[in-house]
Amino acid sequence: MGTPEFAVRSLEACLEVGEVVAVVTQPDKPKGRGQEVAESPVKGLARSRGIPVLQPPKIRGTPFHEEIRALRPDVGVVTAYGKILPQELLDAPAQGCVNVHASLLPRFRGAAPIQWAIAAGDAVTGVCLMKMDAGLDTGPVIDRREVGIGPDDTAATMHEKLSALGGALIRESLPRYLRGELAPAPQPSEGVVLAPLIKKEDGRLDFARPAAELERRIRAFYPWPGTYTELGGKTLKVLKAKVGGGRGAPGEVLEGLEVACGEGSLVLLEVQPEGKRAMAAREFLAGNRVQKGSRPFGSGSSQT
Repeated sequence: MGTPEFAVRSLEACLEVGEVVAVVTQPDKPKGRGQEVAESPVKGLARSRGIPVLQPPKIRGTPFHEEIRALRPDVGVVTAYGKILPQELLDAPAQGCVNVHASLLPRFRGAAPIQWAIAAGDAVTGVCLMKMDAGLDTGPVIDRREVGIGPDDTAATMHEKLSALGGALIRESLPRYLRGELAPAPQPSEGVVLAPLIKKEDGRLDFARPAAELERRIRAFYPWPGTYTELGGKTLKVLKAKVGGGRGAPGEVLEGLEVACGEGSLVLLEVQPEGKRAMAAREFLAGNRVQKGSRPFGSGSSQT
């Protein structure tokens, strides 16, 4: 059970270690500027391998679990499916359902663990294979793998690393679990951190915050929802930045596109003006006058 590109590696791994009797994915949805209906990446792979695809528009309050039970699966593997599963569906496979979750549980339970790990400044993250229960990523952990978060990593680069790591974890640990060689261990009660769904507003840059925090958010929210400020009444996306050593009032332009923050300064390296393409800071400054000592950027809103 999975939907986005992140889940493709998990399906590939399942195809290597056993027989996939069916794939469950979200219904096809309109996508892009043309709003053409598009299938999920997981559905695309399943169809290319001749695997039956199920796309229930709704699961809760429906007999969908009976449809799954009729397939007599040994186990259900869930990776970024996109819906919370009711207990009757979790119980439908003979050995229940397991989940590939992109964090080191219990840290960052929830919808956006990759992004919040980067935003928090974690040096290490990873993937857990977890026996699912009715809670939000609260089930006992079967096995886990770790990977470092580099200073240049974004949500996009970590997405690829953790997707591949999830596939490797399925190959190495799922067969052992099904043979009874790996016993799920309850998650500790300490260290629980939630990773809530990201909203577009989370990408607004508040220069009253420390520069290091803003730099992490720029990487954490790339490519979506992106980070931005306002300049001249229009949105200015910030695609890349680095922490500088300048000082000044929060939001004050120090030199070029170096902006003073609550702590330190943020040097904007790549930006995208509203309605235009992405460009380096030097190119932006060639066509836009940003006066040293001014405070032209939107003040932003509070950030969690």
